[in-house]
Amino acid sequence: MKDIVRVALVQIRPLGSIRENTRKGLAACEKAKRNGAHIALFPEMFSCGYALYDNPEKMKAAAICDNSEYVKAFCRKAARLDMAIGFTLLRKTDGLPQNSFFLADRHGNIVLKYSKVHTCDFDREKFLQPGDDFYVSELDTGEQKLKIGAMICYDREFPESARILMLKGAEIILVPNACPMEINRISQLRGRAYENMVGIATANYPAGVPDCNGYSSAFDGMAYIEGVTDRMGRDTLITLAGEEEGIYYADFPITRMRAYRQNEVHGNAYRHPSKYRLLVSEDVQEPFIRKDARR
Repeated sequence: MKDIVRVALVQIRPLGSIRENTRKGLAACEKAKRNGAHIALFPEMFSCGYALYDNPEKMKAAAICDNSEYVKAFCRKAARLDMAIGFTLLRKTDGLPQNSFFLADRHGNIVLKYSKVHTCDFDREKFLQPGDDFYVSELDTGEQKLKIGAMICYDREFPESARILMLKGAEIILVPNACPMEINRISQLRGRAYENMVGIATANYPAGVPDCNGYSSAFDGMAYIEGVTDRMGRDTLITLAGEEEGIYYADFPITRMRAYRQNEVHGNAYRHPSKYRLLVSEDVQEPFIRKDARR
């Protein structure tokens, strides 16, 4: 398994309370470890089952702090299982709460904290505080040391999210999710993996959870491999779940991915950043002006 990084996509339904969600989530981690996972990845804001409220005070009341029992429980479980766990929460801050992802390594230490940058301000996420940057951290799985980044759900809609993570060195991007994963959104993830030569693993809620339908997925980003493909390229898909609740496994061939990144033409090899200045402009013109957009 030294050449493989196995990510468990934890596509499970939340229950009625944070205590029940914690219990069910920890049990899923046990199963993931029994099946050889190096990392377990949860859907978006699992602490509350992605429950969004219609005013900021309710949202604040549901948020939990970084030293909450929920956070501590997943860190303890990561250490006991010798397995990294990417868990998600509605995170308490001094202001509005944040939609956040924490990655605990196999020793139980949190090595990555990320809060969703592209909040859905056209909906109830307008009562959340956006994150301020994208982050990449080194993760030691015990068999590999690799660079892990994260983005959350709607971040996927913006090519810049995955691009920045690639530029910061990410080899695999973990994506907690809570929305219908139809063909276009799945295709976005495929495209982000391909154009950045990164692995992308996404965990969604199963069908039966409001506005979700499963289809957790993973892509390795390697479109062309000598002896494995023809001129039409290869399918970069590793895993695509169905709608049902379950834990689905994605084996990333990390040694092969690194060799591919050393030799192929995508990613950062032939970019012209000096010509992309418009990308950081704050100017917005019709038809894209939205009164509820935050910048």
